[in-house]
Amino acid sequence: MHQSLYGASLVGMLVALTGCGERSQVGPASVDDARPGTTVLGSYGVLVSNENSGDVTLIDPAVNRAIATIPVGKRPRGIKSSADGKRVFVALSGSPPAPPGIDPKSLPAPDKSADGIGVVDIATRQLVEILEGGSDPEQLAISPDGSRVYIANEDTGEASVLDVLSGRIITSLSVGAEPEGVTISPDGRWVYVTSEEDNIVSVIDTASDEVVAQIPVPARPRSSTFSPDGSRAYVTSENAASLSVIDVVRHMVLERVVLIGENVRPMGVVVSPDGDWVYVTTGRGRTVVKIDASTNQPFGSVYVGERPWGLAISPDGKYLYTANGPSNDVSVVDAEALKVVTTIPVGERPWGVAIVPQ
Repeated sequence: MHQSLYGASLVGMLVALTGCGERSQVGPASVDDARPGTTVLGSYGVLVSNENSGDVTLIDPAVNRAIATIPVGKRPRGIKSSADGKRVFVALSGSPPAPPGIDPKSLPAPDKSADGIGVVDIATRQLVEILEGGSDPEQLAISPDGSRVYIANEDTGEASVLDVLSGRIITSLSVGAEPEGVTISPDGRWVYVTSEEDNIVSVIDTASDEVVAQIPVPARPRSSTFSPDGSRAYVTSENAASLSVIDVVRHMVLERVVLIGENVRPMGVVVSPDGDWVYVTTGRGRTVVKIDASTNQPFGSVYVGERPWGLAISPDGKYLYTANGPSNDVSVVDAEALKVVTTIPVGERPWGVAIVPQ
């Protein structure tokens, strides 16, 4: 699949962005207060994928409210920005939601035509392209130069490698059952992919696009992230209520941090830009936990809302953004004070959060 979605007036912009061929059009975003073609105020923007409403919400952090809603397709979940902030990539899936324990036979048939990687142009606030994403893409990571996207294909136990210029999958790698979290190291050397069912992290060497190691971790690993210097990685394990600290050079777990609290189910994870703090959303635990990276000990926590999952941190490390699925909103947290500043209504079942640099 390599669907074109540019309008005729935007073909020149498309060629400049991707170097690809013809495109077809898509409807514009719904914009509340900002004109199409303008950029987000301030030094960054926040984009939230809304799984049930099939769109992404653009938040202006200068005023802490949504300024645009951009339709993208079925079940948008994983969402990441390119390094230059011009484009955002979002994983789209035609597979029906399948909560743990549900009988797959009771679900409707998947719509494979809806699977793909949607590309949102930030300047125009439109979905401009859908690239191949493999089967049932869930999360993704983008190489620092923007040429490759690494994708977790949930229903096939694979990670696909997408060449952005051609819009095609160039290889698919076995990474364990129900792959989920996908993160790339700051230098672009390693990609980590978590397997919920097999309790492993597969390590992809981007030089060869091969799996070079598999790291055992506690039950049901969900998300991963790297420290700014790339020496450590952090992996959440939902069913073990823990965070694994990984030595990236040796591809091994150094320490397991157990998180205490009622219904704590670690989900999303980010590291502060200075590397001093690690933040974890706890899902049904309804909190964000702050961990001291020098000691790997929890420092404190803050209640943020119903089942927070997706998590992002501002470029200056001052604010956290949590996607609270059941309540259809995003909490803005003062990271130092561990205090919710405000809550912003978004679309239906917000899932992922991405920071868009300006």
